[in-house]
Amino acid sequence: MRPGGQLSKDLLTNLDNLRSRFSESKFHKWLGLEVVSYVGGELHVRLPFREEFFGTKEETNIHGGIISTLADAATCFVVELATGNEVPNLNLYVDYLRMAPGNSDLNAYAKVVKLGRTICVSEVDIKSDTGRHIATGRSIIMNNAPARTDIVSGGKN
Repeated sequence: MRPGGQLSKDLLTNLDNLRSRFSESKFHKWLGLEVVSYVGGELHVRLPFREEFFGTKEETNIHGGIISTLADAATCFVVELATGNEVPNLNLYVDYLRMAPGNSDLNAYAKVVKLGRTICVSEVDIKSDTGRHIATGRSIIMNNAPARTDIVSGGKN
């Protein structure tokens, strides 16, 4: 963000590109991922509930794989906003704090912790639509961008 809270032109372009990728990727389209906002360095991604997300035969809770998929997407996407390039996740850690109730949308709030020349670190909190903290995660991401746009730290590492 620039002083005064306005998004830079590069960031707005990157945000538009990210939204386009959601509609172009068959997997992201099937999931129904939505970019809600990017404010103060935090990316908010929503995953609307689908019946296919149930992880139990009783259909009471969302499968953990869906939660980790959301964590993976959000942590990569927040780095992609900063670099303007698609980036691969090298390692994903997810701590499940409680079961995700069925029939609940999931919301991921991701931020960049470190934007390095080759390695980036980002974190995510995943919450239910009622605000209950479901999981937390951290990703180690390769920044393979030939020229990076360091909007997160203002050029300081």
